[in-house]
Amino acid sequence: MRIDAGARTDLGRVRKNNEDSFEVLPELGLYILSDGMGGEAHGEIASRMAVEAIAQHCRDSLLDPKLPLLEGAVADLGVRTNRLASSIQLANRMIYESAQKHPAQRGMGATVVAVWLDGSRMSLAHVGDSRAYRLRGGALEQLTQDHSLVAEQVRRGILTQQQADESEMQSVLIRALGIDATVQVDADEHTLIEGDTLLLCSDGLSRMVTDAGIASALLTSLNSQEAVDRMIEAANDAGGEDNVTAVAIRIVRESHGPWTRFMRWLGGSGS
Repeated sequence: MRIDAGARTDLGRVRKNNEDSFEVLPELGLYILSDGMGGEAHGEIASRMAVEAIAQHCRDSLLDPKLPLLEGAVADLGVRTNRLASSIQLANRMIYESAQKHPAQRGMGATVVAVWLDGSRMSLAHVGDSRAYRLRGGALEQLTQDHSLVAEQVRRGILTQQQADESEMQSVLIRALGIDATVQVDADEHTLIEGDTLLLCSDGLSRMVTDAGIASALLTSLNSQEAVDRMIEAANDAGGEDNVTAVAIRIVRESHGPWTRFMRWLGGSGS
C-alpha cells in the first residue's frame, strides 16, 4: 500500500501560543497528534512530551518486542494496538510526574490520537477530544468518541447534538493525559482499503469546520498536504478560535490497468 501523508499545525487567529504537537513517521507507519491544555501551565510541553514518548516507545518496541506493556494486554486486540495503548499510558505517566515535580506545570495536560499502520491493518488509540476520521467512498466517518462532558451528555441523551455544538462547555474534558497517574485509553483496530483517507485533527479544526467541509477538502484536493492546508485555512476563515492541527493520510489507489502491468513488467525485466 502506498501512503500519501500531509500535516500542519497553525496558531489560529486568537491564541498567543500553539499548544498542539504532531509527529509523522512514515517509516514506522506511525502518526500522532496531541492538543495540549493548561495555558500558563505549559500545555505545549505536555503535547510535545506526549508525541515524543509515544513515538519513542513504539520505536523501541520494534527493536525489542519483549518490552513490557504498562497495562495488561487486551485479549481481542493485536500486538501493535496493545503497544500503542501502552505508549499512551506511558506518556500519561510522564506528563503527570513532570507536573508533580514542577509547580509551574501543575494543571498541564493533553489529548492524543494516534494511528499505527501495518499494511492494511490500522491500530487506533486516543484520549480526549482530538479526533480520527476515515473518508471512504465519499462518506466521512468519525472513528473516535470525544472524551468531553458534552459528548458524554449526548451519549446519555441529556443533550441533543445541536445543543452540544452550541454549548460553552465543549472544551471540558472528562479524560486527558497528565491529570491522573493512570488513564483509560480507547483502542481499536480497522482494516484499510485503497482509496481510504484518514484524518487526525485537534478540536481547533473539528469545531470550526463542518464534517461536510472536511469531506470536501479531502475529496477534492490533489494530495494530502493540499487537503490539510485547505482545512486549516477554512478553520481560520471561520474564526480560528483555537490552535488547529491536522494530519491526513491517504491510501493511494493504485492503477491496475494493462498499461500499469506492462510498465511494471518492463521495469522488472530490465533488472
